[in-house]
Amino acid sequence: MGKKRTYGGIQPGVKWGPFTMRLPGVHVAISWPEAIQGAFLSLATGGALAPLMMQFFEVPFEVAWSILTIQLFWVWSQTVLFGDAYAAGWITPALPLILVFLGGVSPGSEAVQAMIAITLVVSFLFIFFAITGLGQKFNQLVPGPLKAGIILGAAIAAFMSEINRVQTLPFTLITSWIVVLVLMFSIPFGRLPNTKAKVLMASNAMLVGFIVAGIVGTFAGELTFSIEWGFFIPQFGELLATVSPWGVGMPSWSLIVSAVPISLMIYVLVFGDLLVADSLLKEASKSRQDEKVDVNHTRTHWALAIRNVGQMFTGGVLIPLHGPMWTGIQVFIMERYKSGRKALDSIYSGTISWYLLSLPLGFLLPIIGLIVPLLPVALSLTLLLTGFACAYVAMSMVKDNISRGYALAIGMITAFVSPAWGIGAGIVLYLLLIGKNGGAIEGTASKEDKQVS
Repeated sequence: MGKKRTYGGIQPGVKWGPFTMRLPGVHVAISWPEAIQGAFLSLATGGALAPLMMQFFEVPFEVAWSILTIQLFWVWSQTVLFGDAYAAGWITPALPLILVFLGGVSPGSEAVQAMIAITLVVSFLFIFFAITGLGQKFNQLVPGPLKAGIILGAAIAAFMSEINRVQTLPFTLITSWIVVLVLMFSIPFGRLPNTKAKVLMASNAMLVGFIVAGIVGTFAGELTFSIEWGFFIPQFGELLATVSPWGVGMPSWSLIVSAVPISLMIYVLVFGDLLVADSLLKEASKSRQDEKVDVNHTRTHWALAIRNVGQMFTGGVLIPLHGPMWTGIQVFIMERYKSGRKALDSIYSGTISWYLLSLPLGFLLPIIGLIVPLLPVALSLTLLLTGFACAYVAMSMVKDNISRGYALAIGMITAFVSPAWGIGAGIVLYLLLIGKNGGAIEGTASKEDKQVS
């Protein structure tokens, strides 16, 4: 370990520009519980994107997995190279919206160019708001009901995607859904005594879901596992030729313009993630006076722009885009962090360790053999949890009947037509139904609601 931090100080590292590099085992202690869990959860959840890459980009599994091995580096870089304290991930709530957008273009190179267009516009927004510092102001300009409609659109699109998938693996998927939803959201389960077994299962809900899915799927004849020995050789040449600007070229201006509405929606979702991350860090800091966590949204914006553009040019475009935080893992690490220095010496011990083993294990064929049959389960659980979380977040944002109906309408238009129609109709309907002053949308119930209640 390098230089120790002083009590109440910032964890040491190597400063470069606005960023701070912290290496595991050098600047921060390695936390093996996070490293072991993170290895399998990161590979299984990250692998959920492989079927989407194969479907929309029309690439073989070897190319799709090569993209994912590279995205692991760019995810890890946010903490290791850029110095953020967040357990980085994708812009997961944007995934269903992006699938709707890609559904409007032809699979193959056209879909790749469409994803490049989204990546360019979103990265430009990150840079613009990093330079101007207007991210908070932009977020405040978007009315609450419109945000709720955007998020509800993501929820509807996520649930829609699972209607057909469940017919292919009914026993496997339904069982895994029930297990994960009960462990994460069940009120009766939450009321049970906090035994070690309960805490262990709840904190590893997705891992438990994968294990149960593997057992049920095997007995039901829906899943088969084929284990091979050896190492996976990334297909970098074919990757760059098929899913990067080097191979398919840059998108047309018309395609870039068409990506603007969904990119604005995505930025709203990202800023929401940052606010959630800040609230988690603030809550944790009450229990950990020994460390000051350096939060800098401008730095995060630059890091997100570099991660997305870097992924695009070195490892092909990534469908959900790189985001600031993997919410479920951030919550898990925060709970460990609040337990004291014996559990996690620094917040960075958790966030850096989480991806530490996933990088090398992603090249082992036996590990891939275990994960590949579970990829549909990983994708399904990712979309299900995204839809579930987006739904209750959206519903909590609207406080009166008109706003609830408005949010549902915008969500339906976004999911069934397109994000562009969703944001366009959202602005018009907001002015017509609610008005620019907002009525009762800021948290006070309407007269009608008070009468009903």
